[in-house]
Amino acid sequence: MNREERFLEEARPHFRAMYGTALRLTRNPADAEDLVQETLLRAFRGLDGYTPGTNARAWLFTILHRARLDAVRRDARRPVAVELEEADAPVPPPQDLLARGHEEVEAALGRVPEVYRAALLLRDVEELSYEEIARMLDVPAGTVMSRIHRGRRLLRAALAPRETP
Repeated sequence: MNREERFLEEARPHFRAMYGTALRLTRNPADAEDLVQETLLRAFRGLDGYTPGTNARAWLFTILHRARLDAVRRDARRPVAVELEEADAPVPPPQDLLARGHEEVEAALGRVPEVYRAALLLRDVEELSYEEIARMLDVPAGTVMSRIHRGRRLLRAALAPRETP
């Protein structure tokens, strides 16, 4: 089996899950696609460092998370662009339809700070273990548990019905 076939065999089952996580992290379909593409490129380049038969999902999500952190750091150094008021609103791409259905939860999740949201998504959506998440985020397992707990609390508060005066 050649390098490309080996890579596709390991990575292909995780494409949809990676896109879903990337979309939840970036909250933008185009950015999510870019993040997944960057993740796959990095994974392919580092394929020689991957041991076949080990946890490909954890390996790919570690790369995805690190690519996201790199993008956030890069964007923080970039000047802010301002849209013109008369510009037409962009049409959402067809991939946006894949993520529809739970708009309220997605909106509430978007209000959770990214440090908690990342840990929450990796645990509750991607069902990775605390140890896998700790390795991905490069933090102790206790920190992962704390972030997940706080993230869930913030998410519950964001989803709680608001009382009107």
